[in-house]
Amino acid sequence: MSDRTTARPGYDGDGVPAGALAAGRRRRAPRPPRRRARRILRAVVVVVCLLLVASVGAYVWAGTRLNQDVDLGRLPSPRAPQGKGTNYLIVGSDSRIGLSDQDRKRLHTGGSADDGRRTDSMILLHTGSHGTTMTSLPRDSWVTIPPYVNPQTGTHHGASKNKLNAAFSYGGPELLVRTIERNTGLRVDHYVEMGFAGFVDIVDAVGGVEMCVDKDVKDEKSGLDLTKGCHNLDGRSALAFVRQRHQEAEGDLGRSRNQQKFLAALARKAATPGVLTNPVKVSATMSAGLDSLVVDEDTGLPTLGTLFEAMKGVTAGNGRKINVPVASLAFPTSKGSAVKWDGPQARKLFGELRNDRPVDVKDVAPGK
Repeated sequence: MSDRTTARPGYDGDGVPAGALAAGRRRRAPRPPRRRARRILRAVVVVVCLLLVASVGAYVWAGTRLNQDVDLGRLPSPRAPQGKGTNYLIVGSDSRIGLSDQDRKRLHTGGSADDGRRTDSMILLHTGSHGTTMTSLPRDSWVTIPPYVNPQTGTHHGASKNKLNAAFSYGGPELLVRTIERNTGLRVDHYVEMGFAGFVDIVDAVGGVEMCVDKDVKDEKSGLDLTKGCHNLDGRSALAFVRQRHQEAEGDLGRSRNQQKFLAALARKAATPGVLTNPVKVSATMSAGLDSLVVDEDTGLPTLGTLFEAMKGVTAGNGRKINVPVASLAFPTSKGSAVKWDGPQARKLFGELRNDRPVDVKDVAPGK
């Protein structure tokens, strides 16, 4: 008798319907919904952790790169008394460190990396119980520079009248802070300075910043060439935008408004999800410009983060952008034409900031 079982038609030798075993191998029972949900949740958690690790790593690394070269604690007395709220001095310098010969030509900056640095813009940013106030101080403001010692020669100089940006040229950030404190009565709590190269790199790192202009603007000195309307400015165009003043009806005051407008828009762009949730962009943004960023010893990344949030808040309506009140844009002096502040209105503005009261001063140009 044979050991082999005779198969019936449509069945295999073991009595199993033909093809059933193969079909079972090909088809798996669907996973329970809970198990699939857990897998998705685990994947999301892993991605979030990777983003956090990358961001924290970039944050810690950037903190070690900060150039805390300014010691406000060693400034000589007398200094302006401590008021309410916090005051940041934001300085845009024309430092060309980090720019190649080709970069300087492309960006229309001129000069060389050995030219030192001068102030191209100065903004006093006050934060307090009434939001943020960004006050631009024109670089040609006619002010009193306090006594100082030339750091290069050791020569003592008495107090003298001069343009505001001369203070930076004569004694660097320290003399600039002392000069601003003397002429405003406001205590400067933190100092932040950015050079050309860092500014360009940060704008490029966030993917550009949108700016709108109400007319065609073409300026040969800065290299700016924009048509009327809105544009996404890359680093080169952004630098030209904040530097140009010859196409502004109010000259330096118009440029100051452009600088405030751009800084607030840059802070808003850097806070968008497309930047904050992208580890590559976070790292690039935080590392961009560190070589040309100068801050005081008490300013670390948390302080810079607070400054960043304050600037971003201005674009959301939680604050104001204003120029120091001006009486004349062409005040004749021994140093050439200068910007003369409106004394009573300027004192009113600085008093409101010092006491952390709502700012009631209007931003009106001379003759308007």
